[in-house]
Amino acid sequence: MKNFLTIDELMTAFVSALGYGLSFEIPKILGWEMWQCVILCLLIGGALDILSGKIVFNETVQKNSATKKLIFFVFVLIFLVTQYVALELTGLSMYDYLLEQYMYIIFPAIFGLAFSAIVRWHRARKIRKRYGDGSKGFLYEDMLNEDEVERYNQTNKIITGDYDKNLAVKTKTGIFVGFKEKNVTYYLGIPYAQPPIGKLRWKAPEPLPESDAVFEAMNFGASAIQVEHEGSILKHHKQSEDCLTLNIGVNGKKTQNKKPVIVLFHHGDFSYGGAADPLMYAEGLTTDYFSSVVVNFNYRLGIFGFIDFTEVQGGENFPDAINLGLLDQIAALKWIKENISAFGGDPDNVTVMGFESGAISISLLAACEQAKGLFKKAFIFSGNPDSAYSKTEVSKSLAKKLLQETSTTTMEELQQLSTERLKDAAQKLWQNTAAPTCDGKLIPSDVFAAYRDGKANGIEFIIGIPSNERKVFKSFIGEKNFDDVIEKFFEEILSDLDDETARDVENYFANQTKLPELEAKAKFCENWSALCTYFGAMLLAAAGNKVHLMYWNVKPLIENLGSGTVNVMSAFFADKQTSQMYGNVVDPVMAEILQKFLKKFVDGQALQLYNNEIKGVKAIDWKNFPKALIVSEKNFRCAEIENDLTEIKSLIDFAKRLCKTPARK
Repeated sequence: MKNFLTIDELMTAFVSALGYGLSFEIPKILGWEMWQCVILCLLIGGALDILSGKIVFNETVQKNSATKKLIFFVFVLIFLVTQYVALELTGLSMYDYLLEQYMYIIFPAIFGLAFSAIVRWHRARKIRKRYGDGSKGFLYEDMLNEDEVERYNQTNKIITGDYDKNLAVKTKTGIFVGFKEKNVTYYLGIPYAQPPIGKLRWKAPEPLPESDAVFEAMNFGASAIQVEHEGSILKHHKQSEDCLTLNIGVNGKKTQNKKPVIVLFHHGDFSYGGAADPLMYAEGLTTDYFSSVVVNFNYRLGIFGFIDFTEVQGGENFPDAINLGLLDQIAALKWIKENISAFGGDPDNVTVMGFESGAISISLLAACEQAKGLFKKAFIFSGNPDSAYSKTEVSKSLAKKLLQETSTTTMEELQQLSTERLKDAAQKLWQNTAAPTCDGKLIPSDVFAAYRDGKANGIEFIIGIPSNERKVFKSFIGEKNFDDVIEKFFEEILSDLDDETARDVENYFANQTKLPELEAKAKFCENWSALCTYFGAMLLAAAGNKVHLMYWNVKPLIENLGSGTVNVMSAFFADKQTSQMYGNVVDPVMAEILQKFLKKFVDGQALQLYNNEIKGVKAIDWKNFPKALIVSEKNFRCAEIENDLTEIKSLIDFAKRLCKTPARK
């Protein structure tokens, strides 16, 4: 992936060797003291080393091979002419200094390569020792102590006395006092809508009144009430129906212009997840390199965020309950639009990034009229509109099951239930799946058709497809839950297929012997999601959107933990510590390349790396759809991937047809 020693570095040695050699030998001949010769040698040699490097690694030179060859020729010619003159006048030979300079270049590169390999091996060894074969999924208990958990669950308070004005930001809804770590100021737990509690339970988010009150912004707000899966770290974090808060990180670097804003939508399956997950900290996006304003937020989940009460007595008073989580997301984006300039962010340069359920959410909001103009760029990984329901039956059925589980019959009775009672019911009803619905009001009834009709025009996309996300999902929710979900999803897909395609699928499973049946079904389900994502990208591109496709084909460190969302987030956010918590080691070169591409995307630049833009990395041209940037642990390359997404070719044709007609669920 990266050459630790390049011809470009070797060519700079021709000039720098002259500087080190002549600036040492000539004053020595003139009778200077040794220490004076050494200082002059370091100064002039170092200066020529820097100068030659600036010339060789200049963007213009690296992009033009003819110019590059000319520079190399001139450097060699300068060395040979100087060598000849030096021999004639002083008897000095510069060849020894050239060889010495080569040694200075080669040995550090070899040492750096060896050191990086040792560090990576050591970290991988620790992870394997902790996780074993990874069959138990993600583990956190041994990494958390009581003090950390207590600190993790502190609550912000109103400030009535003095406070640090340098860490305070005035918004329309209050003054928030954050804290500073290194060169980043954080503002945590800022409310973006009124608490959806009491009479506002299952109601659309309502805006906060304008306020001059002063609040702490030093602690995460409560996570949404959620299902506590085996591999979810947020079961250790406080949960509440009062969860509509966001967190902001601001790089301290001074800039004349407003900074780009990156808004992160958390992962999960709409039943769990939140902004307090360490994966969502994204500290790598608030460095001087990015100099951006980063925001993440919570929204309502499960039965609190996605349920249809229209067939429940009194349900007519809760018409928005079916997609409350999406309405929360829109409310958060509107708060950001109105207030982010106070934090130094540019409200007209907002990039949204989503993973799993966050990616599904963004794919829906892209076609949503209420979200129009709230973001201009979208990074979507492992999610597509087909994951939303196209009919209300599932959400209505969930409401009926909730009534049965809680022994209630009306909305009035449901409203009187405690949070704990509803949380317990949500845990038991998890398999009934709460998720967004394409209701034809907030979200178009056919999002794929909306893409084709240009409803998402004006948004630029990066759309990521994973090759092994199924095992990441399994690591989050646990093996038993995973098995049940796969069986259910597999049957749903089969019921949607036409007879011919269904027969092809059945024949495939009858003849395949490479995988156990359940694993084969899981892979099939993952292939189906990948195809829907792919053809969604196709429709967006056909409608005129600029679309860049990414195929994540990185081999997992531990096979049973998979390679997908957590690895992509760790790489793009350059988060080594969290990556290790989730059983992986970030490849620093891969992270550097992906961060470079993300910065270009956020800044509106072409997604191209010229040769040695990252030293040792060859040029990469991330072409528009249908080409995809294929990311592996060995290299980055661009190619078409449609035929790589499934072994069942008729499934590709069916997915194409499905994306052109209303989905069936």
